[in-house]
Amino acid sequence: MSELIIKLVSFQSPEYLETVELRERILRIPLGLKVDQEELDKEGNQFHVAAYLDGKIVGCLALVPIGTKTLKMRQVAVDKAVQGQGIGTRLVSYSEEFAIKKGFCRIELHARKEAKRFYDDLAYTTLGDEFTEVGIPHYKMEKDWCAN
Repeated sequence: MSELIIKLVSFQSPEYLETVELRERILRIPLGLKVDQEELDKEGNQFHVAAYLDGKIVGCLALVPIGTKTLKMRQVAVDKAVQGQGIGTRLVSYSEEFAIKKGFCRIELHARKEAKRFYDDLAYTTLGDEFTEVGIPHYKMEKDWCAN
């Protein structure tokens, strides 16, 4: 059985560049979009998480600090060849544990409509109505430990 390794990767490192390629292939190209260099230049203050299976990148996400207690999870991508195998769930769990260790108590995100159930199953709460982002339906969602 293959071992899944999830770890933080440094901005601009070769591993980070692998996450950019995966995000573009899974999230952007299907929508007719390309990764924008101006957007990438702003990612230096984010935490970049990558998942590797047998040394090959298979998943990633980014966490953006917004305030002292909240992270925004964005650009969650899992390679199509391994979707449905729990890798996304493991990435989110890793991120939640990381957030708590770093003193954050809330994660918010914009979930694509087709991914909403995934986040529902992970106990994220939907905030407000459906909205359009990058031309497709999304929902704002969060998981909040601050009140506990």
